Amino acid sequence: MTDFDIYLFKEGTHTKLWQKMGAHVEKKGVRFRVWAPNAKYVSVVGDFNGYDKNSNPLIKKEGGIWEGFVNNAKKGDTYKYFIVGADNREFLKADPFAFYNEKPPKSASVIWDFEYTPKFKRVKNDYNKPVNIYEVHLGSWKKGLDYKKAAHELSAYCLEMGYNYIELMPITEYPYDGSWGYQVTGYFAPTARYGTPDEFMEFVDIMHKHGIGVILDWVPSHFAVDGHGLITFDGSCLYEHCDPRLGYHPDWKSHIFDYSKGEVRSFLISSANYWFSRYNIDALRVDAVASMLYLDYGRDEWVPNIYGGRENLDAIRFLKDLNRLNHDEFKNIFIIAEESTAFPGITKSVEDGGLGFDFKWNMGWMNDTLRYFHLDPYFRQFHHHEIAHLFYYAFAEKYILPLSHDEVVHGKGSLINKMPGDYDKKFENLKALYAFMYAFFGKKLLFMGGEFAQFREWDYKSELDWFLIEKFPKHKELKDYVKKLNHFYLNEKSLWKDDYVNFKWINYKDYTRSVFSYIRDDLVIVCNFADYRWENYKFGCDFEELEVVFDSKDQKIGKIYKSKPEKFEDFEKTFEIDLEPLSVIYLKNKKEKV
Repeated sequence: MTDFDIYLFKEGTHTKLWQKMGAHVEKKGVRFRVWAPNAKYVSVVGDFNGYDKNSNPLIKKEGGIWEGFVNNAKKGDTYKYFIVGADNREFLKADPFAFYNEKPPKSASVIWDFEYTPKFKRVKNDYNKPVNIYEVHLGSWKKGLDYKKAAHELSAYCLEMGYNYIELMPITEYPYDGSWGYQVTGYFAPTARYGTPDEFMEFVDIMHKHGIGVILDWVPSHFAVDGHGLITFDGSCLYEHCDPRLGYHPDWKSHIFDYSKGEVRSFLISSANYWFSRYNIDALRVDAVASMLYLDYGRDEWVPNIYGGRENLDAIRFLKDLNRLNHDEFKNIFIIAEESTAFPGITKSVEDGGLGFDFKWNMGWMNDTLRYFHLDPYFRQFHHHEIAHLFYYAFAEKYILPLSHDEVVHGKGSLINKMPGDYDKKFENLKALYAFMYAFFGKKLLFMGGEFAQFREWDYKSELDWFLIEKFPKHKELKDYVKKLNHFYLNEKSLWKDDYVNFKWINYKDYTRSVFSYIRDDLVIVCNFADYRWENYKFGCDFEELEVVFDSKDQKIGKIYKSKPEKFEDFEKTFEIDLEPLSVIYLKNKKEKV
Protein backbone atom coordinates (compact mmCIF):
# COMPACT_ATOMS: atom_id res chain seq x y z
CA MET A 1 0.00 0.00 0.00
CA THR A 2 1.94 3.02 -1.29
CA ASP A 3 1.57 6.67 -0.39
CA PHE A 4 -0.07 7.19 -3.77
CA ASP A 5 -2.60 4.46 -2.95
CA ILE A 6 -3.42 6.27 0.28
CA TYR A 7 -3.78 9.56 -1.58
CA LEU A 8 -6.20 8.08 -4.15
CA PHE A 9 -8.09 6.24 -1.40
CA LYS A 10 -8.71 9.47 0.50
CA GLU A 11 -9.45 11.42 -2.65
CA GLY A 12 -12.17 8.95 -3.64
CA THR A 13 -10.65 7.95 -6.99
CA HIS A 14 -8.90 4.67 -6.20
CA THR A 15 -10.32 2.05 -8.55
CA LYS A 16 -8.19 -0.96 -7.55
CA LEU A 17 -8.48 -1.18 -3.76
CA TRP A 18 -9.33 -4.86 -4.16
CA GLN A 19 -5.68 -5.41 -5.15
CA LYS A 20 -4.47 -3.88 -1.88
CA MET A 21 -7.13 -4.41 0.79
CA GLY A 22 -8.58 -7.59 2.24
CA ALA A 23 -6.82 -10.97 2.40
CA HIS A 24 -4.16 -11.78 -0.21
CA VAL A 25 -2.41 -15.12 -0.45
CA GLU A 26 1.37 -14.83 -0.71
CA LYS A 27 4.11 -17.49 -0.80
CA LYS A 28 4.34 -18.18 2.93
CA GLY A 29 0.96 -17.06 4.19
CA VAL A 30 -1.69 -14.38 3.86
CA ARG A 31 -1.47 -10.59 4.13
CA PHE A 32 -4.45 -8.78 5.65
CA ARG A 33 -5.41 -5.11 5.37
CA VAL A 34 -8.55 -3.45 6.72
CA TRP A 35 -9.68 0.16 7.01
CA ALA A 36 -10.68 0.97 10.61
CA PRO A 37 -9.29 4.46 11.41
CA ASN A 38 -11.15 4.91 14.70
CA ALA A 39 -10.39 1.50 16.20
CA LYS A 40 -8.16 1.08 19.26
CA TYR A 41 -7.18 -2.48 18.43
CA VAL A 42 -7.62 -4.80 15.44
CA SER A 43 -6.65 -8.44 15.03
CA VAL A 44 -7.51 -11.09 12.50
CA VAL A 45 -9.12 -14.25 13.84
CA GLY A 46 -9.88 -17.43 11.93
CA ASP A 47 -9.39 -21.13 11.39
CA PHE A 48 -5.65 -20.58 11.47
CA ASN A 49 -5.59 -19.38 15.10
CA GLY A 50 -8.74 -20.87 16.63
CA TYR A 51 -10.44 -17.43 16.44
CA ASP A 52 -8.11 -16.15 19.17
CA LYS A 53 -8.27 -12.35 19.28
CA ASN A 54 -4.75 -12.10 20.73
CA SER A 55 -2.82 -14.32 18.30
CA ASN A 56 -2.55 -12.11 15.22
CA PRO A 57 -2.86 -8.37 16.02
CA LEU A 58 -2.60 -5.99 13.09
CA ILE A 59 -0.51 -2.81 13.01
CA LYS A 60 -2.09 0.56 12.27
CA LYS A 61 -0.56 2.24 9.23
CA GLU A 62 -1.14 5.46 7.29
CA GLY A 63 -4.74 6.29 6.37
CA GLY A 64 -6.27 4.30 9.22
CA ILE A 65 -5.38 1.00 7.53
CA TRP A 66 -4.46 -1.95 9.77
CA GLU A 67 -2.07 -4.51 8.30
CA GLY A 68 -0.53 -7.85 9.24
CA PHE A 69 0.82 -11.12 7.86
CA VAL A 70 -0.24 -14.57 9.07
CA ASN A 71 2.19 -17.36 8.24
CA ASN A 72 -0.07 -20.37 8.61
CA ALA A 73 -3.21 -18.92 7.02
CA LYS A 74 -4.22 -20.43 3.69
CA LYS A 75 -6.84 -20.48 0.96
CA GLY A 76 -10.17 -21.79 2.25
CA ASP A 77 -9.69 -20.67 5.86
CA THR A 78 -12.51 -18.65 7.34
CA TYR A 79 -11.70 -15.38 9.13
CA LYS A 80 -13.06 -12.17 10.62
CA TYR A 81 -11.61 -9.02 12.11
CA PHE A 82 -11.77 -8.53 15.87
CA ILE A 83 -12.13 -4.78 16.45
CA VAL A 84 -12.10 -2.70 19.63
CA GLY A 85 -13.78 0.62 18.95
CA ALA A 86 -12.88 4.02 20.34
CA ASP A 87 -15.54 3.53 23.04
CA ASN A 88 -14.12 0.08 23.91
CA ARG A 89 -16.99 -1.84 22.31
CA GLU A 90 -15.86 -5.08 20.71
CA PHE A 91 -16.89 -6.24 17.22
CA LEU A 92 -16.39 -9.28 15.02
CA LYS A 93 -16.60 -8.12 11.42
CA ALA A 94 -16.47 -9.83 8.05
CA ASP A 95 -13.91 -8.41 5.64
CA PRO A 96 -15.46 -5.63 3.48
CA PHE A 97 -13.01 -6.62 0.72
CA ALA A 98 -13.42 -10.40 1.01
CA PHE A 99 -13.47 -12.25 -2.30
CA TYR A 100 -15.58 -15.04 -0.78
CA ASN A 101 -17.79 -15.55 2.25
CA GLU A 102 -19.36 -18.47 4.01
CA LYS A 103 -22.75 -19.55 2.79
CA PRO A 104 -25.45 -17.76 4.81
CA PRO A 105 -26.60 -17.92 7.54
CA LYS A 106 -22.88 -18.28 8.40
CA SER A 107 -21.08 -14.96 8.04
CA ALA A 108 -17.30 -15.36 8.13
CA SER A 109 -15.10 -14.33 5.23
CA VAL A 110 -13.09 -16.96 3.37
CA ILE A 111 -9.49 -16.57 2.17
CA TRP A 112 -9.52 -17.05 -1.57
CA ASP A 113 -6.97 -17.26 -4.37
CA PHE A 114 -8.29 -17.53 -7.94
CA GLU A 115 -7.31 -20.43 -10.19
CA TYR A 116 -9.79 -20.10 -13.07
CA THR A 117 -8.74 -17.93 -16.01
CA PRO A 118 -11.43 -16.59 -18.36
CA LYS A 119 -11.08 -17.84 -21.93
CA PHE A 120 -13.57 -15.58 -23.71
CA LYS A 121 -13.83 -11.83 -24.11
CA ARG A 122 -16.74 -9.60 -23.28
CA VAL A 123 -19.48 -9.18 -25.83
CA LYS A 124 -19.16 -6.15 -28.10
CA ASN A 125 -21.44 -3.66 -26.39
CA ASP A 126 -22.69 -1.02 -28.79
CA TYR A 127 -25.51 1.53 -28.70
CA ASN A 128 -26.32 0.64 -32.29
CA LYS A 129 -26.74 -3.07 -31.62
CA PRO A 130 -29.75 -4.95 -30.29
CA VAL A 131 -29.87 -5.36 -26.52
CA ASN A 132 -32.44 -7.95 -25.41
CA ILE A 133 -32.17 -8.73 -21.70
CA TYR A 134 -33.53 -11.69 -19.76
CA GLU A 135 -33.68 -10.75 -16.07
CA VAL A 136 -33.12 -13.68 -13.73
CA HIS A 137 -33.14 -14.49 -10.03
CA LEU A 138 -30.74 -17.43 -9.89
CA GLY A 139 -32.35 -19.11 -6.90
CA SER A 140 -35.82 -19.33 -8.39
CA TRP A 141 -35.37 -19.68 -12.15
CA LYS A 142 -34.93 -23.37 -11.53
CA LYS A 143 -34.24 -24.90 -8.14
CA GLY A 144 -31.06 -26.79 -7.34
CA LEU A 145 -28.75 -25.06 -9.80
CA ASP A 146 -25.22 -24.02 -8.98
CA TYR A 147 -23.26 -21.47 -11.00
CA LYS A 148 -21.95 -23.99 -13.52
CA LYS A 149 -25.26 -25.80 -14.12
CA ALA A 150 -27.07 -22.49 -14.32
CA ALA A 151 -24.57 -21.23 -16.90
CA HIS A 152 -25.14 -24.20 -19.21
CA GLU A 153 -28.93 -24.19 -18.85
CA LEU A 154 -29.37 -20.42 -19.03
CA SER A 155 -27.03 -19.96 -22.00
CA ALA A 156 -28.88 -22.67 -23.93
CA TYR A 157 -32.23 -21.13 -23.03
CA CYS A 158 -31.15 -17.61 -23.99
CA LEU A 159 -29.84 -18.85 -27.35
CA GLU A 160 -33.10 -20.69 -27.99
CA MET A 161 -35.27 -17.76 -26.95
CA GLY A 162 -33.28 -14.94 -28.56
CA TYR A 163 -31.90 -13.12 -25.52
CA ASN A 164 -28.39 -11.75 -26.01
CA TYR A 165 -27.96 -10.45 -22.43
CA ILE A 166 -28.76 -11.88 -19.05
CA GLU A 167 -29.23 -9.65 -16.02
CA LEU A 168 -28.73 -11.27 -12.63
CA MET A 169 -30.52 -9.87 -9.62
CA PRO A 170 -27.80 -9.14 -7.03
CA ILE A 171 -25.35 -11.95 -6.40
CA THR A 172 -23.05 -9.82 -4.24
CA GLU A 173 -23.13 -11.64 -0.89
CA TYR A 174 -26.20 -10.93 1.23
CA PRO A 175 -27.47 -12.45 4.49
CA TYR A 176 -31.25 -12.63 4.00
CA ASP A 177 -32.81 -14.56 1.12
CA GLY A 178 -35.93 -12.42 1.29
CA SER A 179 -33.98 -9.30 0.33
CA TRP A 180 -33.38 -10.91 -3.12
CA GLY A 181 -29.78 -9.68 -2.83
CA TYR A 182 -30.56 -5.98 -2.40
CA GLN A 183 -29.31 -5.87 1.22
CA VAL A 184 -25.60 -6.42 0.62
CA THR A 185 -22.77 -7.30 3.00
CA GLY A 186 -20.13 -8.48 0.51
CA TYR A 187 -19.37 -5.99 -2.25
CA PHE A 188 -16.49 -8.07 -3.66
CA ALA A 189 -17.88 -11.58 -3.18
CA PRO A 190 -20.34 -13.53 -5.34
CA THR A 191 -22.79 -15.28 -3.04
CA ALA A 192 -21.73 -18.71 -1.82
CA ARG A 193 -25.30 -19.97 -2.29
CA TYR A 194 -24.43 -21.23 -5.76
CA GLY A 195 -20.71 -21.98 -5.55
CA THR A 196 -17.24 -20.50 -5.37
CA PRO A 197 -15.82 -17.32 -6.95
CA ASP A 198 -14.05 -19.43 -9.57
CA GLU A 199 -17.31 -21.12 -10.44
CA PHE A 200 -19.03 -17.78 -10.90
CA MET A 201 -16.13 -16.67 -13.08
CA GLU A 202 -16.76 -19.77 -15.18
CA PHE A 203 -20.48 -18.87 -15.29
CA VAL A 204 -19.60 -15.55 -16.92
CA ASP A 205 -17.14 -17.25 -19.25
CA ILE A 206 -19.69 -19.80 -20.44
CA MET A 207 -22.11 -16.97 -21.20
CA HIS A 208 -19.43 -15.21 -23.21
CA LYS A 209 -18.63 -18.41 -25.08
CA HIS A 210 -22.18 -18.27 -26.44
CA GLY A 211 -22.11 -14.53 -27.13
CA ILE A 212 -24.37 -13.61 -24.19
CA GLY A 213 -23.53 -10.52 -22.17
CA VAL A 214 -23.73 -10.58 -18.36
CA ILE A 215 -25.25 -7.67 -16.43
CA LEU A 216 -24.98 -7.60 -12.63
CA ASP A 217 -27.47 -5.79 -10.44
CA TRP A 218 -25.29 -3.67 -8.11
CA VAL A 219 -26.42 -1.79 -5.00
CA PRO A 220 -24.32 1.23 -3.94
CA SER A 221 -27.35 3.09 -2.59
CA HIS A 222 -27.65 1.38 0.81
CA PHE A 223 -26.31 -1.61 2.75
CA ALA A 224 -27.53 -4.24 5.21
CA VAL A 225 -27.63 -3.56 8.94
CA ASP A 226 -26.42 -7.06 9.91
CA GLY A 227 -23.84 -6.88 12.66
CA HIS A 228 -21.03 -8.60 10.76
CA GLY A 229 -21.31 -6.11 7.90
CA LEU A 230 -20.34 -2.48 7.35
CA ILE A 231 -22.51 -0.90 10.02
CA THR A 232 -20.50 0.91 12.79
CA PHE A 233 -17.53 -0.98 11.40
CA ASP A 234 -14.83 0.36 13.72
CA GLY A 235 -17.19 1.51 16.45
CA SER A 236 -17.98 4.70 14.56
CA CYS A 237 -20.17 5.71 11.65
CA LEU A 238 -17.49 4.77 9.15
CA TYR A 239 -19.27 3.79 5.94
CA GLU A 240 -22.61 5.40 6.85
CA HIS A 241 -23.79 8.84 7.98
CA CYS A 242 -24.29 9.24 11.73
CA ASP A 243 -27.31 11.50 11.26
CA PRO A 244 -30.25 9.14 10.55
CA ARG A 245 -31.80 11.83 8.32
CA LEU A 246 -28.87 11.21 5.99
CA GLY A 247 -27.71 7.73 6.89
CA TYR A 248 -30.80 5.59 7.41
CA HIS A 249 -33.34 4.60 4.80
CA PRO A 250 -36.75 4.25 6.47
CA ASP A 251 -38.39 2.39 3.55
CA TRP A 252 -35.72 -0.28 3.29
CA LYS A 253 -34.55 -0.23 6.93
CA SER A 254 -30.96 -0.08 5.79
CA HIS A 255 -28.03 2.32 6.01
CA ILE A 256 -26.98 4.83 3.37
CA PHE A 257 -23.36 5.29 2.37
CA ASP A 258 -21.64 8.53 3.33
CA TYR A 259 -20.59 9.68 -0.14
CA SER A 260 -18.83 12.72 1.31
CA LYS A 261 -15.94 10.46 2.37
CA GLY A 262 -13.36 9.79 -0.30
CA GLU A 263 -12.62 6.38 1.23
CA VAL A 264 -16.27 5.33 0.85
CA ARG A 265 -16.38 6.49 -2.76
CA SER A 266 -13.14 4.59 -3.45
CA PHE A 267 -14.61 1.48 -1.83
CA LEU A 268 -17.68 1.54 -4.08
CA ILE A 269 -15.85 2.54 -7.27
CA SER A 270 -13.36 -0.26 -6.63
CA SER A 271 -16.23 -2.70 -6.16
CA ALA A 272 -17.61 -1.83 -9.60
CA ASN A 273 -14.13 -1.99 -11.09
CA TYR A 274 -13.58 -5.40 -9.50
CA TRP A 275 -16.52 -7.03 -11.28
CA PHE A 276 -15.37 -5.62 -14.59
CA SER A 277 -11.69 -6.47 -14.02
CA ARG A 278 -11.79 -9.82 -12.25
CA TYR A 279 -14.97 -11.35 -13.62
CA ASN A 280 -15.03 -9.71 -17.04
CA ILE A 281 -18.71 -8.81 -16.77
CA ASP A 282 -20.27 -6.67 -19.47
CA ALA A 283 -22.46 -4.25 -17.54
CA LEU A 284 -23.65 -3.09 -14.14
CA ARG A 285 -27.22 -2.06 -13.45
CA VAL A 286 -27.01 0.46 -10.60
CA ASP A 287 -30.00 0.02 -8.30
CA ALA A 288 -32.10 2.83 -6.78
CA VAL A 289 -30.22 5.76 -8.28
CA ALA A 290 -33.12 8.11 -7.49
CA SER A 291 -32.70 7.39 -3.77
CA MET A 292 -29.07 8.52 -4.08
CA LEU A 293 -29.79 11.70 -6.00
CA TYR A 294 -32.31 13.23 -3.60
CA LEU A 295 -31.82 13.95 0.10
CA ASP A 296 -35.57 13.86 0.72
CA TYR A 297 -36.16 10.54 -1.06
CA GLY A 298 -38.51 8.35 1.00
CA ARG A 299 -38.32 10.51 4.12
CA ASP A 300 -40.28 13.22 5.93
CA GLU A 301 -37.25 14.72 7.69
CA TRP A 302 -34.20 15.55 5.64
CA VAL A 303 -31.16 17.83 5.58
CA PRO A 304 -30.78 20.24 2.62
CA ASN A 305 -27.48 20.56 0.77
CA ILE A 306 -25.21 23.59 1.23
CA TYR A 307 -27.29 25.54 -1.28
CA GLY A 308 -30.58 24.69 0.40
CA GLY A 309 -31.59 22.19 -2.28
CA ARG A 310 -32.69 18.57 -2.16
CA GLU A 311 -30.00 17.16 -4.46
CA ASN A 312 -27.35 14.97 -2.84
CA LEU A 313 -24.24 16.68 -4.21
CA ASP A 314 -21.86 14.07 -2.77
CA ALA A 315 -23.79 11.20 -4.37
CA ILE A 316 -23.87 13.06 -7.69
CA ARG A 317 -20.09 13.46 -7.50
CA PHE A 318 -19.73 9.76 -6.72
CA LEU A 319 -21.91 8.67 -9.66
CA LYS A 320 -19.97 10.87 -12.07
CA ASP A 321 -16.66 9.47 -10.81
CA LEU A 322 -18.02 5.91 -10.93
CA ASN A 323 -18.95 6.27 -14.59
CA ARG A 324 -15.97 8.36 -15.67
CA LEU A 325 -13.27 6.24 -14.04
CA ASN A 326 -14.67 2.90 -15.14
CA HIS A 327 -15.37 4.05 -18.69
CA ASP A 328 -11.84 5.46 -18.90
CA GLU A 329 -10.45 2.01 -18.15
CA PHE A 330 -12.96 -0.22 -19.94
CA LYS A 331 -13.99 0.86 -23.42
CA ASN A 332 -16.55 -1.87 -23.91
CA ILE A 333 -18.86 -1.80 -20.89
CA PHE A 334 -22.32 -0.49 -20.04
CA ILE A 335 -23.34 1.09 -16.75
CA ILE A 336 -27.12 1.34 -16.43
CA ALA A 337 -29.16 3.50 -14.05
CA GLU A 338 -32.38 2.35 -12.44
CA GLU A 339 -33.69 5.88 -11.97
CA SER A 340 -37.35 6.77 -11.61
CA THR A 341 -37.43 10.59 -11.69
CA ALA A 342 -36.91 13.32 -14.27
CA PHE A 343 -33.39 14.15 -13.07
CA PRO A 344 -31.71 15.63 -16.18
CA GLY A 345 -28.72 14.21 -18.02
CA ILE A 346 -28.62 10.68 -16.61
CA THR A 347 -27.17 9.32 -19.87
CA LYS A 348 -25.37 12.49 -20.93
CA SER A 349 -21.58 12.26 -20.67
CA VAL A 350 -19.83 13.64 -17.60
CA GLU A 351 -17.85 15.97 -19.87
CA ASP A 352 -21.15 17.46 -21.08
CA GLY A 353 -22.51 17.91 -17.57
CA GLY A 354 -24.40 14.64 -17.23
CA LEU A 355 -23.99 11.67 -14.89
CA GLY A 356 -22.35 9.50 -17.55
CA PHE A 357 -24.58 6.41 -17.54
CA ASP A 358 -24.95 4.46 -20.78
CA PHE A 359 -28.65 3.72 -20.31
CA LYS A 360 -31.51 4.54 -17.98
CA TRP A 361 -34.47 2.29 -17.21
CA ASN A 362 -37.55 3.95 -18.70
CA MET A 363 -39.78 3.66 -15.65
CA GLY A 364 -42.26 6.14 -17.12
CA TRP A 365 -42.81 3.93 -20.15
CA MET A 366 -43.25 0.89 -17.90
CA ASN A 367 -45.77 2.54 -15.57
CA ASP A 368 -47.79 4.32 -18.25
CA THR A 369 -47.91 1.32 -20.58
CA LEU A 370 -48.93 -1.19 -17.92
CA ARG A 371 -51.60 1.17 -16.60
CA TYR A 372 -53.00 1.55 -20.13
CA PHE A 373 -52.97 -2.18 -20.90
CA HIS A 374 -54.70 -2.93 -17.62
CA LEU A 375 -57.76 -1.04 -18.90
CA ASP A 376 -60.71 -2.74 -20.51
CA PRO A 377 -60.13 -2.13 -24.25
CA TYR A 378 -63.36 -0.14 -24.49
CA PHE A 379 -62.02 2.49 -22.09
CA ARG A 380 -58.66 2.83 -23.82
CA GLN A 381 -60.11 5.42 -26.21
CA PHE A 382 -60.42 7.75 -23.20
CA HIS A 383 -56.76 7.22 -22.27
CA HIS A 384 -55.32 7.41 -25.78
CA HIS A 385 -53.14 10.36 -24.81
CA GLU A 386 -51.26 8.22 -22.27
CA ILE A 387 -49.71 6.12 -25.02
CA ALA A 388 -49.18 9.12 -27.30
CA HIS A 389 -47.39 10.86 -24.41
CA LEU A 390 -44.82 8.04 -24.25
CA PHE A 391 -43.36 9.24 -27.54
CA TYR A 392 -42.75 12.75 -26.25
CA TYR A 393 -40.11 11.67 -23.74
CA ALA A 394 -38.90 8.57 -25.62
CA PHE A 395 -35.75 10.38 -26.72
CA ALA A 396 -34.90 12.34 -23.57
CA GLU A 397 -32.35 9.70 -22.51
CA LYS A 398 -30.88 6.47 -23.84
CA TYR A 399 -33.43 4.03 -22.47
CA ILE A 400 -34.01 0.41 -21.58
CA LEU A 401 -37.68 -0.64 -21.46
CA PRO A 402 -38.06 -2.78 -18.33
CA LEU A 403 -40.81 -5.25 -17.55
CA SER A 404 -38.88 -6.24 -14.44
CA HIS A 405 -39.27 -8.26 -11.26
CA ASP A 406 -40.65 -5.20 -9.45
CA GLU A 407 -43.83 -5.41 -11.55
CA VAL A 408 -44.75 -8.99 -10.61
CA VAL A 409 -44.46 -9.00 -6.79
CA HIS A 410 -46.05 -7.50 -3.68
CA GLY A 411 -49.63 -7.86 -4.85
CA LYS A 412 -49.09 -6.20 -8.25
CA GLY A 413 -50.00 -9.40 -10.07
CA SER A 414 -48.16 -11.18 -12.85
CA LEU A 415 -48.02 -9.61 -16.32
CA ILE A 416 -50.69 -11.96 -17.66
CA ASN A 417 -52.95 -11.17 -14.72
CA LYS A 418 -52.59 -7.45 -15.35
CA MET A 419 -54.25 -7.96 -18.72
CA PRO A 420 -58.04 -7.48 -18.95
CA GLY A 421 -60.61 -9.91 -20.25
CA ASP A 422 -61.13 -13.66 -20.14
CA TYR A 423 -58.41 -16.29 -20.44
CA ASP A 424 -57.98 -15.93 -24.22
CA LYS A 425 -58.20 -12.13 -24.21
CA LYS A 426 -55.46 -11.92 -21.58
CA PHE A 427 -53.08 -13.68 -23.94
CA GLU A 428 -54.10 -11.49 -26.89
CA ASN A 429 -53.47 -8.36 -24.84
CA LEU A 430 -50.11 -9.63 -23.59
CA LYS A 431 -48.99 -10.45 -27.13
CA ALA A 432 -49.97 -6.95 -28.20
CA LEU A 433 -48.08 -5.46 -25.25
CA TYR A 434 -44.89 -7.36 -26.14
CA ALA A 435 -45.14 -6.42 -29.83
CA PHE A 436 -45.64 -2.76 -28.86
CA MET A 437 -42.67 -2.94 -26.48
CA TYR A 438 -40.34 -4.30 -29.16
CA ALA A 439 -41.50 -1.66 -31.66
CA PHE A 440 -40.91 1.15 -29.17
CA PHE A 441 -37.64 3.03 -28.72
CA GLY A 442 -35.00 1.66 -26.38
CA LYS A 443 -33.42 -1.63 -25.47
CA LYS A 444 -35.55 -4.44 -23.99
CA LEU A 445 -35.76 -6.25 -20.66
CA LEU A 446 -38.20 -8.96 -19.56
CA PHE A 447 -38.21 -10.71 -16.19
CA MET A 448 -38.20 -14.50 -16.17
CA GLY A 449 -41.62 -16.13 -16.35
CA GLY A 450 -43.06 -13.32 -18.42
CA GLU A 451 -42.08 -15.15 -21.60
CA PHE A 452 -44.58 -17.96 -20.93
CA ALA A 453 -47.18 -16.00 -18.93
CA GLN A 454 -46.74 -17.32 -15.42
CA PHE A 455 -50.03 -16.55 -13.69
CA ARG A 456 -48.64 -16.72 -10.18
CA GLU A 457 -46.72 -13.76 -8.79
CA TRP A 458 -42.99 -14.33 -8.60
CA ASP A 459 -41.87 -15.95 -5.32
CA TYR A 460 -38.15 -16.10 -4.58
CA LYS A 461 -38.66 -19.30 -2.55
CA SER A 462 -39.97 -21.44 -5.43
CA GLU A 463 -38.96 -21.99 -9.03
CA LEU A 464 -40.94 -20.79 -12.02
CA ASP A 465 -44.06 -22.72 -13.04
CA TRP A 466 -42.45 -24.47 -16.00
CA PHE A 467 -45.21 -27.09 -16.00
CA LEU A 468 -47.53 -24.51 -17.58
CA ILE A 469 -45.66 -24.86 -20.87
CA GLU A 470 -46.18 -28.63 -20.94
CA LYS A 471 -49.78 -28.77 -19.75
CA PHE A 472 -51.45 -25.70 -21.23
CA PRO A 473 -51.18 -24.88 -24.96
CA LYS A 474 -51.65 -21.12 -24.51
CA HIS A 475 -48.48 -20.88 -22.41
CA LYS A 476 -46.45 -22.90 -24.92
CA GLU A 477 -47.89 -20.73 -27.70
CA LEU A 478 -46.85 -17.55 -25.89
CA LYS A 479 -43.33 -18.85 -25.25
CA ASP A 480 -43.00 -19.63 -28.98
CA TYR A 481 -44.39 -16.18 -29.79
CA VAL A 482 -41.86 -14.40 -27.57
CA LYS A 483 -39.11 -16.52 -29.08
CA LYS A 484 -40.17 -15.46 -32.58
CA LEU A 485 -40.45 -11.81 -31.51
CA ASN A 486 -37.02 -11.88 -29.85
CA HIS A 487 -35.30 -13.30 -32.90
CA PHE A 488 -37.14 -10.89 -35.18
CA TYR A 489 -35.89 -8.02 -33.02
CA LEU A 490 -32.29 -9.26 -33.08
CA ASN A 491 -32.34 -9.46 -36.88
CA GLU A 492 -34.35 -6.35 -37.79
CA LYS A 493 -32.08 -3.31 -37.84
CA SER A 494 -34.98 -0.88 -38.01
CA LEU A 495 -35.82 -1.78 -34.40
CA TRP A 496 -32.41 -0.86 -32.98
CA LYS A 497 -30.24 0.98 -35.49
CA ASP A 498 -30.17 4.67 -34.56
CA ASP A 499 -32.61 3.73 -31.82
CA TYR A 500 -33.28 7.30 -30.79
CA VAL A 501 -33.76 9.15 -34.08
CA ASN A 502 -35.46 7.01 -36.76
CA PHE A 503 -39.08 7.89 -36.02
CA LYS A 504 -42.01 9.58 -37.76
CA TRP A 505 -45.64 9.66 -36.74
CA ILE A 506 -48.31 8.49 -39.17
CA ASN A 507 -51.29 8.98 -36.84
CA TYR A 508 -51.45 9.39 -33.07
CA LYS A 509 -54.89 11.04 -32.99
CA ASP A 510 -57.16 8.10 -33.79
CA TYR A 511 -58.44 7.77 -30.23
CA THR A 512 -61.95 6.59 -31.16
CA ARG A 513 -60.45 3.39 -32.56
CA SER A 514 -57.45 3.17 -30.19
CA VAL A 515 -55.07 2.89 -33.14
CA PHE A 516 -51.50 4.20 -33.30
CA SER A 517 -49.31 4.14 -36.40
CA TYR A 518 -45.78 5.36 -36.97
CA ILE A 519 -42.60 4.72 -38.97
CA ARG A 520 -39.26 3.40 -37.72
CA ASP A 521 -36.78 3.58 -40.58
CA ASP A 522 -38.12 0.96 -43.07
CA LEU A 523 -40.85 -0.37 -40.77
CA VAL A 524 -44.42 0.81 -40.39
CA ILE A 525 -45.91 -0.07 -37.00
CA VAL A 526 -49.69 -0.24 -36.67
CA CYS A 527 -51.18 -0.93 -33.22
CA ASN A 528 -54.88 -1.65 -32.70
CA PHE A 529 -55.49 -1.71 -28.95
CA ALA A 530 -59.27 -1.89 -29.32
CA ASP A 531 -61.17 -5.17 -29.16
CA TYR A 532 -62.73 -4.47 -32.57
CA ARG A 533 -61.80 -5.35 -36.13
CA TRP A 534 -61.37 -2.27 -38.27
CA GLU A 535 -61.96 -3.16 -41.92
CA ASN A 536 -60.41 -1.14 -44.72
CA TYR A 537 -58.46 0.98 -42.26
CA LYS A 538 -56.71 3.84 -44.08
CA PHE A 539 -53.41 5.48 -43.26
CA GLY A 540 -50.94 7.60 -45.15
CA CYS A 541 -47.36 6.64 -45.98
CA ASP A 542 -44.89 7.56 -48.71
CA PHE A 543 -43.74 3.99 -49.31
CA GLU A 544 -44.91 2.26 -52.48
CA GLU A 545 -45.37 -1.23 -51.13
CA LEU A 546 -45.48 -2.79 -47.67
CA GLU A 547 -45.09 -6.42 -46.56
CA VAL A 548 -46.30 -7.71 -43.18
CA VAL A 549 -43.18 -9.09 -41.50
CA PHE A 550 -44.56 -9.53 -37.97
CA ASP A 551 -48.11 -9.93 -36.73
CA SER A 552 -49.08 -10.47 -33.10
CA LYS A 553 -52.07 -12.49 -34.35
CA ASP A 554 -49.83 -14.44 -36.77
CA GLN A 555 -52.43 -14.12 -39.53
CA LYS A 556 -51.04 -11.73 -42.12
CA ILE A 557 -47.27 -12.44 -42.22
CA GLY A 558 -46.08 -12.25 -45.82
CA LYS A 559 -49.09 -10.33 -47.07
CA ILE A 560 -48.22 -7.42 -49.36
CA TYR A 561 -50.12 -4.15 -49.57
CA LYS A 562 -49.75 -1.67 -52.43
CA SER A 563 -50.28 2.04 -51.99
CA LYS A 564 -52.83 4.14 -53.78
CA PRO A 565 -51.75 7.48 -55.28
CA GLU A 566 -54.08 9.39 -52.98
CA LYS A 567 -52.98 12.10 -50.58
CA PHE A 568 -53.79 11.25 -46.96
CA GLU A 569 -53.08 13.94 -44.39
CA ASP A 570 -49.32 14.69 -44.64
CA PHE A 571 -48.55 11.82 -47.02
CA GLU A 572 -48.78 11.47 -50.79
CA LYS A 573 -49.94 7.86 -50.73
CA THR A 574 -52.60 5.84 -48.92
CA PHE A 575 -52.70 2.28 -47.68
CA GLU A 576 -55.83 0.35 -46.77
CA ILE A 577 -55.70 -2.73 -44.55
CA ASP A 578 -57.88 -4.74 -42.19
CA LEU A 579 -56.81 -4.44 -38.55
CA GLU A 580 -57.53 -7.39 -36.27
CA PRO A 581 -58.66 -6.67 -32.69
CA LEU A 582 -55.93 -6.37 -30.04
CA SER A 583 -53.17 -6.65 -32.59
CA VAL A 584 -49.85 -5.09 -33.56
CA ILE A 585 -48.36 -5.54 -37.01
CA TYR A 586 -45.00 -4.53 -38.49
CA LEU A 587 -44.96 -3.78 -42.23
CA LYS A 588 -41.67 -3.41 -44.09
CA ASN A 589 -40.98 -1.11 -46.99
CA LYS A 590 -40.56 -3.28 -50.10
CA LYS A 591 -39.16 -0.56 -52.37
CA GLU A 592 -37.14 2.60 -52.14
CA LYS A 593 -38.73 5.57 -50.44
CA VAL A 594 -40.22 8.18 -52.74
